[in-house]
Amino acid sequence: MNILTNIHNLDVSTFYWLMARKNRQLMTRLSRVVSISADGPLYVVLALAFWTTGHQDWAWLLAMGFTLERILYLILKKGFKRNRPADILEDFTSFIRPSDQFSFPSGHTSGAFFMAYCVSEWFPGLSISLYSWAVMVGMSRIFLGVHFPTDTVMGALLGSICAALAFGVVA
Repeated sequence: MNILTNIHNLDVSTFYWLMARKNRQLMTRLSRVVSISADGPLYVVLALAFWTTGHQDWAWLLAMGFTLERILYLILKKGFKRNRPADILEDFTSFIRPSDQFSFPSGHTSGAFFMAYCVSEWFPGLSISLYSWAVMVGMSRIFLGVHFPTDTVMGALLGSICAALAFGVVA
C-alpha cells in the first residue's frame, strides 16, 4: 500500500471521528460563522484600513502575498484534484455548498494562516488570538464537511509559507 493511500485512510478515519462528536451540531453552527469570517472580503477591508491609515506598505504586502497564495492554491487545487468528502464518502452530505469542486488544499485555511502570520508580524500581541482564529477556520471547514484534515493542514502550511515569502521579498 503506498503512502498516499495510508494518508487518505487516516484522513477518512479522522474525518469520521470528528463527524461523530457529541456536540457536532453545535460545532457545525459555530463553524458557519467562523468559516464566513475567512471568506475573503474582510481581508480586503483590512488592507484598505491599512492603506487609509498610512500603512500602504502593509497593504501592498497583503496584496502581493495574497496574490501569490491564490496562484499557488489554484495550481495545487487543479493539480491534485482531490474530491471533497461528500463526493467520496457514502451516505455523507456536507453542511454547506463549497465554492469549487476540489478540496486540496483548503483555501479558507490558507488565507486565514496567511493573514494570521502577516498581522502577527505587525501586532505581535495579537498572535495567540490570530492563530487561534486560523486554527478554528481550518476546523470549521472540516466540521462543515467540505475538507479532510490534511486539506486544512496543507492550507495552513501554504498560507504560512506565502506570508513568510512575502515578508522576505517585500518587507
